[in-house]
Amino acid sequence: MFEKIAIDDAQALPWWRRPIALLVLMALAMPIAFNTWSALLNNFVVEVADFDGSDIGLLHTVREIPGFLAIGVIFLLLFIREQVLGMISLLLLGVATALTAYFPSMGGILMITLLSSIGFHYYETVNQSLQLQWLDKKRAPKVLGWLVAAGSGATLLAYGLIVLSWKRFDLSYELVYLAGGGMTALIALYCIFAFPQFEGRTPQARKMVLKKRYWLYYAMQFMAGARRQIFVVFAGFMMVERFGFDVHEITALYLINLVANMIFAPMIGAAVARFGERRTLIFEYAGLVIVFLAYGGIYFFGWGLVLAATLYVVDHLLFSLALALKTYFQKIADPEDMAPTAAVAFTINHIAAVFLPVLLGLLWLASPGAVFVLAASMAAVSLGLACLIPRHPEKGNETRLTRPLAAAAE
Repeated sequence: MFEKIAIDDAQALPWWRRPIALLVLMALAMPIAFNTWSALLNNFVVEVADFDGSDIGLLHTVREIPGFLAIGVIFLLLFIREQVLGMISLLLLGVATALTAYFPSMGGILMITLLSSIGFHYYETVNQSLQLQWLDKKRAPKVLGWLVAAGSGATLLAYGLIVLSWKRFDLSYELVYLAGGGMTALIALYCIFAFPQFEGRTPQARKMVLKKRYWLYYAMQFMAGARRQIFVVFAGFMMVERFGFDVHEITALYLINLVANMIFAPMIGAAVARFGERRTLIFEYAGLVIVFLAYGGIYFFGWGLVLAATLYVVDHLLFSLALALKTYFQKIADPEDMAPTAAVAFTINHIAAVFLPVLLGLLWLASPGAVFVLAASMAAVSLGLACLIPRHPEKGNETRLTRPLAAAAE
């Protein structure tokens, strides 16, 4: 049905039909739906469904279940081409987001969140695989940085409209969710019909791949997933619950994050290319230890709103450095392992995500500050793991612990 073309022959196509154009459109589309959902979520569930900390923890546990089941992508790839699966998943994310506000009960919110999450996590799994297959290793860090900036730019427009018009035009949750999700769905439909099916250089394994030499990558994915939950679930919730932020104020905070990403993400990509994954990730995790401890200080010492908002922006920016984990794996992996390992990595990343939000939601009721202290300890473990990455990772030199063995074998 669709035209097929080898990835190495794609440069002969018009620029708007090349693989990089598809990656850019995908980078634009996903954040519009996901961040529209995120910007309104805390206010929507508090105002409409009367959620407390325990309820928001349950919601995010349900949201993370598809991430835990991302390994199912390997099974689906037996029947569906990887690029097609990515577009279908992106379409599902858009449609489910558009319908979110029409299900204002606890059960309805959980159901529509599960559907949008299936779209999001399966899309992200495929997107990471396609990026690592289609991008040259030397150019990958810089291109990934620009893709992050592109996504931030698209979301900036959506958030700007929310900030400027939420109160002025008395917008409803239904309208904003419909607009954000609908835009993502339209872009996904365009991508399905406008681009040929690109054939990768190396056929991807269609089975689960677990290799001993990838152990450090797996461990860092697990810790990243556990640590990320605390930021995603509780940092924004804190701004609403403790400081009483309204929708337009939370969205303004997101706007600052987006502008920072647009400015710094290309620099981050260049920094990874120049300084390497090891130094970049060490910087990220050391910064996160400090940020999470400071979050705890807001509750333990009564630190104020300005610090909380500043930490939120810095926290978000540090997470952009995580693209170094992608390029680390690209350098050490066998070419045929990109798709199956992306699925396995997403499942590993979400192991903690399935149970942590509920447990931490209960801990939040007793001591919100303790939640952030726990996050700081997780970031410290990640910092220790990052120190094991060699300066020049490659196949056979996956960790600093393997270097003496390689030398002895020679």
